[in-house]
Amino acid sequence: MPLLSAADQDKLRAAFDEMTSPVRVLFFTQTLDCETCLQTRQILDELPALSSRIAIEEVNFILQKDKAAQYGIDRVPAIALVGGESDSRIRFLGAPSGYEFVSLVQALLLVGGRASSLTPENLVRVAGVDKPMTMKVFTTPT
Repeated sequence: MPLLSAADQDKLRAAFDEMTSPVRVLFFTQTLDCETCLQTRQILDELPALSSRIAIEEVNFILQKDKAAQYGIDRVPAIALVGGESDSRIRFLGAPSGYEFVSLVQALLLVGGRASSLTPENLVRVAGVDKPMTMKVFTTPT
């Protein structure tokens, strides 16, 4: 049984149609000692059916330590978004449910080439960043 309603699936299909390039979703998981890995897998499994530009690649955190280190992943479940062969450096730790699912969809659209919805003023601000930065967003489920 799908987690997304038919109406939500239709809305997401329409949004994903705006993507101009493929996105690989690297899903870092492990079988044991991961409370939310199965839930995360169920969420991610619904995405490729909504767009041919979205592919899920499961990465075993225990057996593929080198790949986890390459993407800076140190816990599971984790998601890394890759556009083409280019790492977007966008990561999600934990299950992307609730509001985090909306953030995941927005990140997929951005990495997939949909035009940014930032205002011209904010685009100028972002263009002014002249050194590497790390931004972390923490959420607490309630």
